[in-house]
Amino acid sequence: MQIESLKVFCDLAETESFTKAAQINHITQSAVSQQISSLERQFKALLIERSKKKFRLTREGQVLYDASKHIVQTYETLHTQLQELKDIISGTVRVATIYSIGLHALPPYIKRYLKDYPTVNVHVEYRRANQVYEDVLGNVVDIGLVAYPHRDGKLEIVQLPREPMKLICHPQHALARSKSVKISALAGQNFIAFESDIPTRRAIDKVLREHGVQVVPVMEFDNVETVKRAVEIDAGISIVPVSTIAQEVAKQTLVAIKIDDADLSRPIAAIHKKNKVLSTAMKQFISLLKEER
Repeated sequence: MQIESLKVFCDLAETESFTKAAQINHITQSAVSQQISSLERQFKALLIERSKKKFRLTREGQVLYDASKHIVQTYETLHTQLQELKDIISGTVRVATIYSIGLHALPPYIKRYLKDYPTVNVHVEYRRANQVYEDVLGNVVDIGLVAYPHRDGKLEIVQLPREPMKLICHPQHALARSKSVKISALAGQNFIAFESDIPTRRAIDKVLREHGVQVVPVMEFDNVETVKRAVEIDAGISIVPVSTIAQEVAKQTLVAIKIDDADLSRPIAAIHKKNKVLSTAMKQFISLLKEER
């Protein structure tokens, strides 16, 4: 029996998916099945209920998972400590991020990180917010990057610098001549919104309600790129993170306007599972993200 087999078993137990366990460990689903069968032969016990559609550990499987998790964490801690003693920073950092952060705010940090630590491989997945949480809790990734983080007893939340947001409009829009406006100026305006389940949408709606401002939602999209395209054709105005509009403002296809009397900066956080052993590479990655740009 090898520690790698115990890790595969733990990943399978946590994700409840042979596909995800294979993905995490960079092996085939067949290899996952073979390693589980090998453990069952070794311990002479059935570890997974195979007769039911829903994934379920047997009592023996639960006992093995609890013990294996401790063994794997101890091994990973030892490996990290030995690397730190040798001043070695290498390995892989798996990141899941919402689109607006991953496509716009994150790239400068990745560039700087890889320059400082060229032997580290950073793998980035672009996901919706709910999927980022699922990937972190399922151990599919090491770190998640989200806006408006919600508390979860299974997660550690590392607050990162807040990100300002601004009103955007077409250059010919009536508001485009203003460098800043009161939030009341948005009343009655056609508004390009994010979809209702996206945290940034819920936060913007809350600010508008608190100020008694009603806009006219004309379109809803699940990503900031499509929101910007709709504003560029003058379908309406919107509120988006500042980091996402640098190119459009420079090309003068969009105008960005500050809203004076409302706090529209959004909290950003890195999340990871509680009790997860963070490698030196992961710690340095989070440390870099905490720095102001």
